[in-house]
Amino acid sequence: MLTLASKLKRDEGVKTGRPPGGPSDSSHRVSIRDRLLIKGTCKASFPDENQLHHFQLAVSPDEGYYQSGTFHFEIDVPEAYNMVPPKVKCQTRIWHPNIAETGEICLSLLREHSIDGTGWAPTRTLKDVVWGLNSLFTDLLNFDDPLNIDAAEHHLRDKVTKPTKLVWDQTVVDMSDWIHCDASPTILQA
Repeated sequence: MLTLASKLKRDEGVKTGRPPGGPSDSSHRVSIRDRLLIKGTCKASFPDENQLHHFQLAVSPDEGYYQSGTFHFEIDVPEAYNMVPPKVKCQTRIWHPNIAETGEICLSLLREHSIDGTGWAPTRTLKDVVWGLNSLFTDLLNFDDPLNIDAAEHHLRDKVTKPTKLVWDQTVVDMSDWIHCDASPTILQA
């Protein structure tokens, strides 16, 4: 959230000529947020134009660990939507603390029932889902409450030394690619 908040403040100051942090119109802020979400980082596509309830989203983070990757998600909007969240699955095998190797996603707003108030609510929209998926690679990257414990432990164990390469199936890839193939990574020290 810190990255998004700083971008909002910076863009607000540029557009309005006011210094960041000054009084602002909330609709103006939402407009900026929506433009930040899609511009260059998220692209939606509809494999079957007759089934608008099923679409794909490609997220290409422009900062952070996953900066040079493109990650594909499949989104199914159920008939009971807005009362229940859409079903989302990551189609790209990825080494990520909040995405399981099988594609399940740990994102609070996708939880139908949540005791902390951060889960799905009928007031949420598909834009919130897109924002959440985009933020999984930056602001919402959570190593403290992981779905993929091995990926989180790997980061916590090596965050000081920051290994620069990982090996999957004997193929060396740059850390920035972080796309997981068919095995757990082996760390190569730089």
